[in-house]
Amino acid sequence: MAKVAFIGLGNMGGPMAANLLKAGHEVTVFDLVSELVQELAEQGAKTADSALAATAGAEFVMTMLPAGRHVEMVYLGDSGLLACLEGSPLIIDSSTIDAQTAKKVASAASEQGLDMIDAPVSGGVAAAKAGTLSFMCGGTEKAFNRAKPVLADMGKNLFHAGPAGAGQTAKICNNMLLSVLMTGTAEALQLGVDNGLDPKVLSNIMLASSGKNWALEMYNPYPGVMDTVPSSHQYQPGFMVDLMVKDLGLAMSAALESSSAVPMGSAARNLYMAHKKKGHGRLDFSSILQALK
Repeated sequence: MAKVAFIGLGNMGGPMAANLLKAGHEVTVFDLVSELVQELAEQGAKTADSALAATAGAEFVMTMLPAGRHVEMVYLGDSGLLACLEGSPLIIDSSTIDAQTAKKVASAASEQGLDMIDAPVSGGVAAAKAGTLSFMCGGTEKAFNRAKPVLADMGKNLFHAGPAGAGQTAKICNNMLLSVLMTGTAEALQLGVDNGLDPKVLSNIMLASSGKNWALEMYNPYPGVMDTVPSSHQYQPGFMVDLMVKDLGLAMSAALESSSAVPMGSAARNLYMAHKKKGHGRLDFSSILQALK
């Protein structure tokens, strides 16, 4: 078993660190929110009073942070982790950030003789708790292979997408497609209901037809169709609209950099941004159906 430093214990990071503990790893945790640290301590984690202190003796350093600026703040600069780490731990950043920042930090790590992978995840809070996340990794083959035993204790699908930054690019492509699937599914269901159809009957028809997709099959946005998804629980909990807006913003920035045409992704972002501005940012992203009623 490995010694792991885990920094960032929010909705995703907390369950991920808990699964490492369940797998028998020695985990030292840090977060600016002391209550989150205490929750992991009660599950057997060691605690530290700073990010740097958490990394003492670590073989792996994992971060799960809100945005690119936080990743830069933790790793870069004279007081950042890269300048202060002891030994040669593998750095795994599972934050969802822009690919350029991921490349910048990975390059800085390389200059310090350290291996790093960007390893954003897909699956949401439920998969984080169940240990069934998908990891999309960018970095060298060597670093990816070194990370696999630890990642496997938090996820069931491990992908090496390519060099540094490739994991982040794969993540934003996936989530842009997810937003299009969800808005299209919600639109079709609401059209059917507006014309007198039962949403459950219509869902079954489309599941057996060419309209079948992940949102319809696993995460139906219409309340009452599936008992176990957020739409049947006032759109709580789940993957927040705020986070979808963030990821779609990253996708739009990447599209500008590469001169890629993303008309469907752009339309989905506009819908989600309008939904957020109406005060629904903390609802699950399947609540986009409400905006279509």
